[in-house]
Amino acid sequence: MTESPLAPTPQDSTGKHQALVLIAEDEPEIADILAAYLKRSGFQTAHALDGRRALELHQTLKPNLVLLDVLMPQLDGWMVLAEIRHRGNTPVIMLTAQDQDMDKLLGLRIGADDYIVKPFNPAEVVARTQAVLRRSIDHGYGSGQRVLRVQAFEIDIDNHAVNVQVGADKHPLHLTVTEFRLLAQLAKAPKRVFSRAELLALCAPESDSLERTVDSHISKLRRKIEDLGVQGVPTSIRGVGYRFGSHT
Repeated sequence: MTESPLAPTPQDSTGKHQALVLIAEDEPEIADILAAYLKRSGFQTAHALDGRRALELHQTLKPNLVLLDVLMPQLDGWMVLAEIRHRGNTPVIMLTAQDQDMDKLLGLRIGADDYIVKPFNPAEVVARTQAVLRRSIDHGYGSGQRVLRVQAFEIDIDNHAVNVQVGADKHPLHLTVTEFRLLAQLAKAPKRVFSRAELLALCAPESDSLERTVDSHISKLRRKIEDLGVQGVPTSIRGVGYRFGSHT
């Protein structure tokens, strides 16, 4: 597979734009297989052979999701992921042969939305891609409430946007897909305490992540909120789990 040039996103037979998946993978054979399976499922794909090119294509093509290999030339996957997270909340699924909990936790801590270990079934990658995109577009909260307003937070479900009122100013809060789902789930019932197992099932039902990875996502979410000057959201309930905040 050669690296993809810039191209307009095509439309499917219904006139809807196809989702674009950027495959950042330095092994052409793997990239070819992934592209074939994704295209068969209705996706458009682009390919980057190294981390630096992945960031260039992410900037210019603005993909709907990135499949990101960890071990790549120029810049490794962790560096690429960190920069993508600095730019915004594009969903990212990590692809790696490193089947260690610490590697998984590092990826989730930096902001990965899912993690798939090589060797993998390409059909599973497609299914996980569809699941992450589905959660990012249609969060499935089922309440019919499309804008949640809790304390200083305004959470726009349809547009996947969060604004935080601090004093007289409103600040955007840039979150990963998983962080957004966690915040929105907690905000739907701000007085309720959710266990880690509940949050994992509600916010990442297709993932094989461990319950303690919820702590990693919550920790990063809380740091981002604290950076805006808001403390205590989400709140940890010792021995139980998490709720939206302590004064709800």
